[in-house]
Amino acid sequence: MDYADIDLNLTDEQKEMRDLVRKFGAEVMRPAGIQLDKLADPAEVIAPKSILWDVFKQYRALGLHATGMSKSIGGTLEDMDPMMGILMLEEMGYWDAGLAISLGVSGMPFTYCQYSPDPELQTLARQYVEDKDCKLIGCWGITEPDHGGDWSLGKEKPECGPSLRGVLRGDEFILNGQKSAWVSNGTIATHSVLHVGLEPSRGMQGQGVAICPLDLPGITRGKPLNKMGQRPLNQGEIFFDNVRLPKKYMIMLPLPPGTPVNRSGGSPMGSMAVMFAGLARAALDEGIKYAKSRIQGGVPIIEHKNIKLKIFQMFMMTEAARSLARRMQMYNLTSGNSSMMHTMAGKWLSTETAFKVASDAIQIFGGNGLSKAYVIEKIFRDARTAMIEDGTNEVLALSSMDTL
Repeated sequence: MDYADIDLNLTDEQKEMRDLVRKFGAEVMRPAGIQLDKLADPAEVIAPKSILWDVFKQYRALGLHATGMSKSIGGTLEDMDPMMGILMLEEMGYWDAGLAISLGVSGMPFTYCQYSPDPELQTLARQYVEDKDCKLIGCWGITEPDHGGDWSLGKEKPECGPSLRGVLRGDEFILNGQKSAWVSNGTIATHSVLHVGLEPSRGMQGQGVAICPLDLPGITRGKPLNKMGQRPLNQGEIFFDNVRLPKKYMIMLPLPPGTPVNRSGGSPMGSMAVMFAGLARAALDEGIKYAKSRIQGGVPIIEHKNIKLKIFQMFMMTEAARSLARRMQMYNLTSGNSSMMHTMAGKWLSTETAFKVASDAIQIFGGNGLSKAYVIEKIFRDARTAMIEDGTNEVLALSSMDTL
């Protein structure tokens, strides 16, 4: 970073967390992400000897996976203030957005488990905290082949509800259906946070949320998804054929009709905003570094006025995205309330900014920006992916307007 860090009020503990993740990102995430990105076959990314597993294990060795878990089960949640979590997300997004998402989602089911009164789920949460060998990995099973953005807009429309259906029979739910190839960690996960249609006539309002072990009979996986960006992030289909899920694993049942639904506070969209503000900063830093080293006309190109102005605009956009993302996330996590419009605006602004700043950085690099020898080319592809994942920016914006 070649410009001032104006976070004047950070505590020593917050700085320690930022610096810990920064070191992990620089030494582990960025090199591994570059190596994994170059693999032609996404199956190689998750192969037993892949460097991916070194990243997972070093992340857990540092205890970073336990930051969202309560001390009562061995975690460090009570030692984390909201800003520490924000700094952690921003740094991880800076070093590799795909790995940041994979590592974050890997704890999702177990975070839910810790709040369940069921002893078995409590034990599962504790086992995750203790697991340094990465035998427990989570995924978020929400997206489906025929459902994506319409879930944000569909409300109680039957045609917009989950195609994965669950029918209660005795003490079990019988699950049938499919989750799409966009499920993060889909082909490597051991457990899923699973969105299931329980009352189909109510659309998304009729969904339940389950913790689903993915070794149950009747569950199969598709191939790892081969995609343009965030290639270190494993994604893939999950199929359910008469899967018998114990009733106690359905941790959230459909809300009564008319119940307001909070879809923003502490949501994945808020985390996306923070992470991709971090990626925008990474693109800015790469542009500055190259502009200082590239000689044209006998001087570094940063001495040319057009490059100076471009970098200043990149800096301005990046700082604006970081400021909104942090402010939004802090409000949603600490106020006891949440703002869906700010959350979706944060996700839109951060992802669009990351893409625009990366594109401008490529322009500064010139022909070299098109070469895979420079990480800016990867950052550009990773940023473009974010404008669609977890909901296209346009659809998320429209869904947030319902709160007006």
